[in-house]
Amino acid sequence: MLRRDDLKQAMNIVAQKEYGVPFERLDLQGKYEVLSGAIISQISPDWSATEAKYQEGKRAFYLSAEFLMGRALGNNLINLRSYDDVKSLMEEFGVDLNALEEVEYDAGLGNGGLGRLAACFLDSCATLNLPVTGYGIKYKYGLFKQYFEDGFQKELPDAWMTHGDPWTVRKDREAVEVVFEDMTVKAVPYDMPIIGFDTKNINTLRLWQAESVEPFDFEAFNHQAYDKAVAGKNRAEDISRVLYPNDDTEEGKLLRIKQQYFFVSASIQDMVKKHKAAGRKMDKFHKYHSIQLNDTHPAVAVPELIRLLMADGIKFEEALMICQNTCDYTNHTILAEALEQWSVEAYESILPEIVKIIKKIDLHLHKLLTEKNIDIVDMLDYKIIDHGNIKMAWLSIYGSSRVNGVAALHTQILIDSELNHWYKLFPEKFVNKTNGITQRRWIYYSNRELSDLITELIGDESWVTDLDQLRKLEKFADNEEVLKRFMAIKRVKKQQLADYIEEHEGIKLNVDAIFDIQIKRLHEYKRQLLNAFHILDLYHRIKADPKGDWVPRAFIFGAKAAPGYFRAKGVIKFINDIASLVNNDPEIGDLLKVVFVENYRVSYAERLFTGADLSEQISTAGKEASGTGNMKFMLNGTPTIGTLDGANVEIVEEAGEENNFIFGLKVEDIAVLHSLYSPTKPYKNTSGLKKVVDSLVDGTFDDEETGMFEELFESLMKGASWHEADNYYILADFESYREAHDRVAVSYKDELGWAKKCWMNMCGSGKFSSDRTIAEYASEIWHVTDQKL
Repeated sequence: MLRRDDLKQAMNIVAQKEYGVPFERLDLQGKYEVLSGAIISQISPDWSATEAKYQEGKRAFYLSAEFLMGRALGNNLINLRSYDDVKSLMEEFGVDLNALEEVEYDAGLGNGGLGRLAACFLDSCATLNLPVTGYGIKYKYGLFKQYFEDGFQKELPDAWMTHGDPWTVRKDREAVEVVFEDMTVKAVPYDMPIIGFDTKNINTLRLWQAESVEPFDFEAFNHQAYDKAVAGKNRAEDISRVLYPNDDTEEGKLLRIKQQYFFVSASIQDMVKKHKAAGRKMDKFHKYHSIQLNDTHPAVAVPELIRLLMADGIKFEEALMICQNTCDYTNHTILAEALEQWSVEAYESILPEIVKIIKKIDLHLHKLLTEKNIDIVDMLDYKIIDHGNIKMAWLSIYGSSRVNGVAALHTQILIDSELNHWYKLFPEKFVNKTNGITQRRWIYYSNRELSDLITELIGDESWVTDLDQLRKLEKFADNEEVLKRFMAIKRVKKQQLADYIEEHEGIKLNVDAIFDIQIKRLHEYKRQLLNAFHILDLYHRIKADPKGDWVPRAFIFGAKAAPGYFRAKGVIKFINDIASLVNNDPEIGDLLKVVFVENYRVSYAERLFTGADLSEQISTAGKEASGTGNMKFMLNGTPTIGTLDGANVEIVEEAGEENNFIFGLKVEDIAVLHSLYSPTKPYKNTSGLKKVVDSLVDGTFDDEETGMFEELFESLMKGASWHEADNYYILADFESYREAHDRVAVSYKDELGWAKKCWMNMCGSGKFSSDRTIAEYASEIWHVTDQKL
């Protein structure tokens, strides 16, 4: 806990040093920056002590292209157990702490579930006092800032560091150089404190910023070649300029490769430097380091670590063995598009030494397969370099000790089909680690009202670090007084969300309506289009029977489509056009509203997850690896309408299928149906479906001659070939989905019955704490232990 007087003194020192005026004379932005800087100064002794303690033994390092951290101020104060005290201190200065929190811009360090998971994991590592450091990139610009124009998604730069970033500390003396064939860049580390809950341990997220070794060509400038004078600087800074630069062109692909190698090489160089500084030999590297590869973006860690070991005089075979005992790989998807492959030609043009090592690894694998008498035809399935491409997932699997899926169903699919050949070869590598979320941010911070009720009923705050404690609350599932208090809190959170949406989106919502929310990355397999079709069908049904016993509903979307993802952008335009139709129909009124929130981000999500009545988790069965949004909704007492996909399977096991709304084809159903499926049958035979699908092309909506809607229609009805039409089974699942929604409407009318469903979801959410997930990683994969100060 921060000491109030010390913090106040630190604030005055920082204000005078940075701004030359007392704290009270600063504007809100300045006050936010000074308060943040003062907190950093107060935690610095524990931060340094934590790092020193961790250097004594084995550590784990989490390499990820994304860390979607969200705002830091409020969450850090919560974990420091100082939120209320600092709120009171700010009131002395006439400042509302909530206003300071709103000043902070969400850090543009991630995009979707991959980055948010990494952030939750770091929170849990610190809370559990585990010696784990995160490594990533300090992007100058995030993915993009989204806005809508005539229903179309538009993108602006996500300039999240316009006012700087008070939560990172630059460490110039620990910079390293990263060498490419065509350039050498300097990687400068910026350290962000990761504050655990109610512990002195403070972990680190180290973010690398790319800078030029020679930032200014003075000779070129003197010759009045002004652009050339800073060309090297710009080329170097491009590497960390933007999260996920568009890679449609060859230049874009090269930048992506450079981006990945840049942060991986810098990170492993950093580990090696500290390992040697401690007087340790490189042949013992695996005894002190465990490197977790978060998806395939950091897969180049395998050849890079081998390169550095060989540079120290270690032979290739031993270096590979050390690497395989150091690295572990998390697979996040079965989608082929996400299992990265890079052309050998592109890689060789900028990383020739790395390609040589990858070829050695591939040859080593080939020899192993020969020794194991693998059929020569079957060997082709294992090739790391295949048809001129480097398969980064294959490189990760062979170069790692463990390969984990992120939900029980996902891991089983990997074992049974997608990676079955690798499983047969290395069954001991494959393990499951179901994802989790941190309850500190996703309820204790973002839903203080519900947190207070939980604490009151349990009797203490032990649940904040042991989420299984929520099971104790099942005894209140039939307690009418408790359920009414619970639902009153839900209504408060809905009102807060409705007020925020009205302020920012200009749409007024009926708080008595079911707040039905789907918030996640825009992708075909996540099936926002299925949701849209149901909304339009419901609109038609209400119009046909305006006096029917309809339950009011507000459908809320939040999602970004990748800038080059034409079809996903078409879905956004379609949903926004449906919203325009529905929201402007006076006959519908408050019975139906549709909102697509602009620029969905963590700080918006904190309101959406806590204000929801229904959680939309409707991906095609077998396509979603896990999902974590489903867990955040569940933790806040929100039932799921969803398929048996990803972690939904385990959510239903924990909360009970009777407390959720499951629909649609299962994985095994799709396996049988796949070769026989034609969308024409449900299109023609399902009541109301043809009308909503045809609305894409019959003039109901106008895509302004972009061809978006026709392309969507053809993807459903024709596909690139007959077996690719509706390949995410939207039309096949429509009727089942509609029936599930009808069950929701019936259940919602039973107030206490609905309250019990919500309550049981919250009570069953304990398994989905990232504390549980990280404890499993620590004991079963990383082999690191609690190092509490």
